[in-house]
Amino acid sequence: MAYTGTPSPAGPIGSQYCVCKVELSVCGQNLLDRDVTSKSDPFCVLFMEVNGKWVELDRTETAVNNLNPAFSKKFIVDYHFEEVQKLKFALFDQDKSSMQLYEHDFLGEFSCTLGMIVSSKKITRTLLLGNGKPAGKGMITIAAQELSDNRVITLSMAGRKLDKKDLFGKSDPFLEFYKPGDDGKWMLVHRTEVIKYTLDPVWKPFTVPLVSLCDGDVEKLIKVMCYDYDSDGGHDFIGEFQTSVSRMCEAQDASPLELECINPKKQKKKKNYKNSGIIIVKSCKITRDFSFLDYILGGCQLMFTVGIDFTASNGNPRDPSSLHYINPMGTNEYLSAIWAVGQIIQDYDSDKMFPALGFGAQLPPDWKVSHEFAINFNPTNPFCSGVEGIVQAYSACLPHIRFYGPTNFSPIVNHVARFAAQATQQEAATQYFILLIITDGVISDMDETRHAVVQASKLPMSIIIVGVGNADFAAMEFLDGDSRVLRSYTGEEAVRDIVQFVPFRDFRNAPKETLAKAVLAELPQQVVQYFKHQNLPPINSEPA
Repeated sequence: MAYTGTPSPAGPIGSQYCVCKVELSVCGQNLLDRDVTSKSDPFCVLFMEVNGKWVELDRTETAVNNLNPAFSKKFIVDYHFEEVQKLKFALFDQDKSSMQLYEHDFLGEFSCTLGMIVSSKKITRTLLLGNGKPAGKGMITIAAQELSDNRVITLSMAGRKLDKKDLFGKSDPFLEFYKPGDDGKWMLVHRTEVIKYTLDPVWKPFTVPLVSLCDGDVEKLIKVMCYDYDSDGGHDFIGEFQTSVSRMCEAQDASPLELECINPKKQKKKKNYKNSGIIIVKSCKITRDFSFLDYILGGCQLMFTVGIDFTASNGNPRDPSSLHYINPMGTNEYLSAIWAVGQIIQDYDSDKMFPALGFGAQLPPDWKVSHEFAINFNPTNPFCSGVEGIVQAYSACLPHIRFYGPTNFSPIVNHVARFAAQATQQEAATQYFILLIITDGVISDMDETRHAVVQASKLPMSIIIVGVGNADFAAMEFLDGDSRVLRSYTGEEAVRDIVQFVPFRDFRNAPKETLAKAVLAELPQQVVQYFKHQNLPPINSEPA
């Protein structure tokens, strides 16, 4: 995304960094018919690749006698921005009640990444058999639904004078909440805990996504059923009622909402039947919990800039011992770092035009040292097209510059900060800037760099530093404020930690995805933290 004064129009972790849950809906079309006397009874199993092996995450219900199923059970998957998440959807025809998949007939499968589904929102693909051939005319449709509905509802429920169901004591009541499924049947959404030996239970407050409870529609009818718990699983029905979220929201702490719990069979039989007790909505609150994906789907662009260290300590690029030497495989540690980070970030920038800057080199024709130069030698247009464009510009510039010094970071940090400061004038979550600095060592202008980072911490900006080679990177660890707050030489503290430092040597023998995960793990959190701190919702968000 080119740096402009005005934003372009909106267009889309270790567990502690998980930034979003994605709900996947699955439908099948024209599935293979494996049953002799009737149609197949399909169910879908979702697998995720973990350490090179497919691990089952969940499975849907079985759609009886149906070659075009729309499964009401949704898959909920943790979305990790910093990982490539490979998924496999496999369909089977249920033949027995066994949980073992080999006991059921295989109907076909489809594999893709979660990123593919999220960026398209909905995909339809051919189902394949184990040999890679199409499974007849079978197709699968997967939709990543309601990603941007981040509303959560917190309900506080109680009961009064519920029917007594146990012979020798009181009831052990619990509630079940249902919403209408796509197939018109009621679909279980939430079950409360059981409160033992009482007809006047008070359940713990619980919070669920509004999407789960009512598909985000506050007027939609939901059904609440009350049961008396039995350890053998044969729970006794006490009563039920229907309501909506908008009705429940009428409940305030001072004036709870009371709803009659009705047992239809008793109501028919007994003339003077009133109810089977009262269910009380003590309070009902809806709030918004914006995630990284909300900002991305709202049209926020990630503006990626690369800063490359061309100081003399890297060694002559024609010498195989140099960190800038491009080996016969066409790579080096600088290029590996650019690929690892760029390949993930470029999906989040609509025009994929990235400025690539160098520092610490003497430039032709007058051989003056520069600490912020365009590696394509076009200062008015330093943009490269995609990660490939950065790699090409990098390789092309190596023979034309002289490696020199010192290793000054602050000019490039301040360069990107100027554009980030311009973006703040929009007063909207339109752009967030990411500066990747790749360096071989010790910073010469530590005081100025500390000051620049502290100022940048107030802006929509994050800095990723990848240290290549075997130098002492203690100063980089110092900038990465994971263990303590970074201070400027004036004593001013950074308002947030925006630097992530990673030594490349820790990842030399690891799969290339590992570097991306380590480097990008904190980024979604930093984006959300900045915009929340500024009180900026995603561009297209509505009030809760």
